[in-house]
Amino acid sequence: MSNESVIVLQVEQGGDRLDRWIADQLPDLSRARIQKLIEQGQVTRNGQVCQSKKDTVQVGDRIHLTIPDATPLDLPAQKIPLDVLYEDDDVLILNKPAGLVVHPAPGHEDGTLVNAILAHCPNLQGVGGVQRPGIVHRLDKDTSGAIAIAKTDHAHHHLQAQFKAKTARRTYLAVVHGAPTADTGMVDQPIGRHPGDRKKMAVVSPPATGRSAITHWQVQQRMGNYSLLQFGLETGRTHQIRVHCAFIGYPIVGDPVYGSRRSVGVNLPGQALHAWKLRLQHPRSEEWIEAIAPLPDYFQTLIRVLEQRASQ
Repeated sequence: MSNESVIVLQVEQGGDRLDRWIADQLPDLSRARIQKLIEQGQVTRNGQVCQSKKDTVQVGDRIHLTIPDATPLDLPAQKIPLDVLYEDDDVLILNKPAGLVVHPAPGHEDGTLVNAILAHCPNLQGVGGVQRPGIVHRLDKDTSGAIAIAKTDHAHHHLQAQFKAKTARRTYLAVVHGAPTADTGMVDQPIGRHPGDRKKMAVVSPPATGRSAITHWQVQQRMGNYSLLQFGLETGRTHQIRVHCAFIGYPIVGDPVYGSRRSVGVNLPGQALHAWKLRLQHPRSEEWIEAIAPLPDYFQTLIRVLEQRASQ
């Protein structure tokens, strides 16, 4: 039985190339993947198969993408140490270290979190699909912290629905360059592919080329020209916190893509961004679970060093 999915998009602002426009609407699909789908006849516009990636979209166009079944990956189970925050027969919540890729992809065929959890949970293979067994949300490679894994199909559907409805809540902590004048704030800026670098995301203008993205922030600690901020998300766009922080002028310390090259004198594996707290409803009992992921040692060291500098 086919598990192919169909995505329907409505063009609200025309004039852009077909492949570029689709990439802006669907950041999780690479432009190369979109071009391949066009070549394979999997993209239609107003009921007609699109012949060229260079076609120009027009206001009112309806674009249909058919995403075929993914070719199954032969995912080896690998005994990689896991920091378990919560586990029962339905749900596993882990404290992911920075540097660990969540699921296999070109360049990271193994040694990922998925390989580790397949060793930890041998019956997980196939839950939620062969490509990303058990995965219901993402964390960037160099972002540490709490991530939930579904251990059954029922749990997978239940948790995915919570993340989609935003009833599952994620709270992040980050150390940023700068000292906001206010103690709290909100960034409401659409995010899409960076117009000049397809590997990056950016706040895009006009908004029609991006997807709505809302980030709430609150100062937890001031350390001279650095600040520890807490974040809550209303949306879950790729690199959302990192992009929004850079946009408002407070890039995350250690961010190799969106941050400043300024050294802080502490060896960091990447951006100082940590998924600190995860709150979700248990898919079977419907009781609320709150898992807190302790800050990594390097993150605590960074705060301590910045505190000392600020006090001098």
